[in-house]
Amino acid sequence: MTALARWCLRRRALVIALWLALLAGVAAAAGALGSAYSNNYDVPGTESGRAADRMADAFPGRSGDSDTIVWHTDSATVRAADVRDRMAPALDRIAELPGVASVDGPYDTRTDAPADETADRRISADGHTAYASVVFEAPADDLDAKTVQAVVDTAHQASGDGLTVALGGAGIGLTEAPKSHLAEAIGLAAAAVVLFLAFGSLAATALPILTALVAVGTASAGIGLLGHVMTVADFAPMLGMLIGLGVGIDYALFIVTRHRKNLRAGMHVTEAAQKAVAVSGRAVVFAGATVCIALLGMLVLRLSFLNGVALAASLTVVLTVAASVTLLPALLGVIGTRVLGRRERARLAAEGPAPELPTGFAVRWSAFVERHPKLLGAVAAAIMLVLALPTLGLHLGTSDQGTDPPASTTRQAYDLLAEGFGPGFNGPLTLVGDLDGADDRLAFDNLPDRLRSTPGVARVSGPEFDGSGSTGVITVVPDSAPQSQETSDLVERLRSDVLPRTADGSTLRVDVGGVTAGYDDFADVIVGKLPLFVGVVVTLGCVLLLLAFRSIGIPVKAAVMNVAAVAASFGIVVAVFQWGWGSEALGLGSGGPIEPFLPVIMVSVLFGLSMDYQVFLVSRMYEEWRRTHDNCRSVRVGLAETGRVINSAAVIMIAVFSAFVLSGDRTIAMFGIGLAAAVALDAFVLRTLLVPALMHLLGGANWWLPGWLDRRLPRISIEPPDEPAPTVVPVPAPRHAEREPLVPR
Repeated sequence: MTALARWCLRRRALVIALWLALLAGVAAAAGALGSAYSNNYDVPGTESGRAADRMADAFPGRSGDSDTIVWHTDSATVRAADVRDRMAPALDRIAELPGVASVDGPYDTRTDAPADETADRRISADGHTAYASVVFEAPADDLDAKTVQAVVDTAHQASGDGLTVALGGAGIGLTEAPKSHLAEAIGLAAAAVVLFLAFGSLAATALPILTALVAVGTASAGIGLLGHVMTVADFAPMLGMLIGLGVGIDYALFIVTRHRKNLRAGMHVTEAAQKAVAVSGRAVVFAGATVCIALLGMLVLRLSFLNGVALAASLTVVLTVAASVTLLPALLGVIGTRVLGRRERARLAAEGPAPELPTGFAVRWSAFVERHPKLLGAVAAAIMLVLALPTLGLHLGTSDQGTDPPASTTRQAYDLLAEGFGPGFNGPLTLVGDLDGADDRLAFDNLPDRLRSTPGVARVSGPEFDGSGSTGVITVVPDSAPQSQETSDLVERLRSDVLPRTADGSTLRVDVGGVTAGYDDFADVIVGKLPLFVGVVVTLGCVLLLLAFRSIGIPVKAAVMNVAAVAASFGIVVAVFQWGWGSEALGLGSGGPIEPFLPVIMVSVLFGLSMDYQVFLVSRMYEEWRRTHDNCRSVRVGLAETGRVINSAAVIMIAVFSAFVLSGDRTIAMFGIGLAAAVALDAFVLRTLLVPALMHLLGGANWWLPGWLDRRLPRISIEPPDEPAPTVVPVPAPRHAEREPLVPR
């Protein structure tokens, strides 16, 4: 690391130019090729996946996304001449727009009556609500937002004078995707305030932000290119930016803090930067490696959808680490001593270097924890337990446009359809039959009557058959919303009871598809593989800590703390997004199920981020333990010396993550709130309260490792000794004495 830092400092202009060229080149390539993200979360081999594949083969004309135009009037009915005269021409204009394959509505332009029974079903029973289906020429993943916006604008031109027009569907949702970078700007502004308060220097404040921006910008463009060679979720760029800004600023913070300390100790700028990268840079590389290992743990699930997310997020972390140990030292060399504030530079010039002694709240808190480990440990454990309780009610499933903000056109369309046609209309189930012979055809023809008498079914339409008669389709509208547990129960009832009894005496096989069925299948796959995934991530993290700290107790406590942080953060996510506590006030829509992929991705990110704080805190304790073999002193000194930096880093991450609540994307807001809550709990409850309390209670057992295992394990060092010359550190007395003597470090 020292050689790398020296090279970057000597050739700082070249290093800066290379990073800017890399950013410009990748951004230009991404702009030329465009994006190719996916919002398809289907899992191959599931029942809903088989139903979707068979539908695509038997009815290729339905491969494009079908969206909905809904209109509602209170004063008259949608059959009234004035309503029809406004909506029928609007539908005709939409049908002629580029990218639109067809528009099927309730009006026949040749008469004043509905064209047929199918058209009549597009009008609600009370006659106040109607809808038309818009089929685009391409799936939503391939649609141009401008094409969809033209449809939205044309439809809204017919609204007014008591007529409400709204649009919903996957394609329409593209027009409401967040277009501004308000969330990122607010997060960066909050981080800048924290950095300025910590450093007191505008130059020092700018360095971590500039470093993170260059790295995250390059990574964001790189994720766009990655989408052309593999499946990458549509939220992956925003997720990568969220993670990258948080860890990127924090990693740069650690190095800049060390660099400033070296300058105040009297080192030259070049020497101070080299030593900062050699010491804190190694910790940054180690921390980044742990985050990447946790993220890449998603690969063990063997789901193409999550593979893209894992690689995209890991790419972002790798680039932030690379920028921290190359671009940052180059920038440190450019600004020189201005990384210190004016008063610090003046004091250094007038008084010369002086040893830095940990003082203030961190020292007093460290002594307080030592005096009351049982009480404080119990309080911390109780806080984590209470916050984790909502996790027991976690419902993974469909989070559709019914959870969009109330002002959005998609939410308005969703509510109008639910009010006019029933809550299940927004998420019908598709029953796809594989027919082989007359017996199968007869059984499938009789299936609608049995379905109508099934609890939870509101309406049944069909059957429809393809040209060869080998595939049949029946549409079932539940009497409950797609997001509700009742609809999931209906899916299970159909699969386990109704359909097997229908197929008795025939070879008929019927698969249940649809939005709810697809998400339920995805959730089942995720939950089934979650123990393996968590086991792999926890094991790899424990191995790294075992090698670094030569202890059995440290990795075990870290694993328990990480699980506690994940459980408590999920409890907060459930309360906000599933129960709806405050979600409307935050502009995030109403409560609904949690996305099935959220647990896996959050576990990956949280385990990686939690490991950062664990390493930073325990490495200083371990250094003191190796020197004194006094556990109480080691814990007290480690917490006193690292508390301020951990808290500053945590506040920055919390600010960045919380700002993404304003992104307008529900999924990203889930990540933002979940990660912000986890970091806050990890830094202020676990690492500065519960962990040191437990370490005081366990005493020397914290550092126990069997001799035979110690001899066989390879040795790694996270941070080499910073200063060969001893400095003095005041250590507060644990109980009665005013102060212990100054002890060489």
